[in-house]
Amino acid sequence: MIKYIFLCSLLAGCHKIPYQPTEWKLVWWDEFSQNGSPDPTKWDYEEGFVRNEESQYYTRNRLENARIEHGNLIIEGRKEKIFNPKYDPNGKTWQTQRQNADYTSASLITLGKASWQYGRLEVRAKVPFGQGAWPAIWMMGINRTQVGWPKCGEIDVLEYIGNRDPKTIYGTIHYPIGGQYKSNGGTIKANSLPSENFHTYAIEWNEKEIRWFFDNQLFHTFPLDTANEPDGNAFRKPFYLLINLAMGANWPGPINPEHTPMRFVVDYVRVYQKRQ
Repeated sequence: MIKYIFLCSLLAGCHKIPYQPTEWKLVWWDEFSQNGSPDPTKWDYEEGFVRNEESQYYTRNRLENARIEHGNLIIEGRKEKIFNPKYDPNGKTWQTQRQNADYTSASLITLGKASWQYGRLEVRAKVPFGQGAWPAIWMMGINRTQVGWPKCGEIDVLEYIGNRDPKTIYGTIHYPIGGQYKSNGGTIKANSLPSENFHTYAIEWNEKEIRWFFDNQLFHTFPLDTANEPDGNAFRKPFYLLINLAMGANWPGPINPEHTPMRFVVDYVRVYQKRQ
């Protein structure tokens, strides 16, 4: 505890840890204390039209879409037209067939910067209000670029689909079994709209299971052996972190432009691992 207090003294705007049992050690964090762009030593970006035929175009290192203000990371989804540099009038994929995007946003990732195998991931955040909002805090295996999805595994710490289901928090896992895609998840209902206040979203992950928490209330557990494959288990390998604001697509539904700009506000990100 003395070491942690000393660490906090070095961090401008350091917050009181809301949950730190003695068995946990803080190993990686971002308190978002310096205004401007996210720390490039900790974060990289996804760019372009990436997945799920979503409406937004993810931009790279653009303050309008990702910036730090007053101790918070703000990921902002904006209604604005932007040219798609991968546009091809003869393109065969949805990413190349769209000449322009009508919305922009950001997706921050730690791939190539930081990854973890087991521990507690905790994020304090306020999700955006709006029809078509789809903020997420999630993880994928660092081997994604080699083996692809879903073989790399996916852990969704938080997904929220805005006005389509305005009080429900989703925690889900995606993985392969026998060449087939599988998912398993749970939900919890917030007492009030999660877009009105900050809440804590977390998982605790060890060699046996993953557990999901909303404001430190356990709402789902997944036994890792469920994902055993002959060549190993996707969830017994290192994962990296993604924090993004998607917009549109089938699940959250169409975007109401009157609800833009949408802001996904992150107070802190903290990763703990068990003390030896």
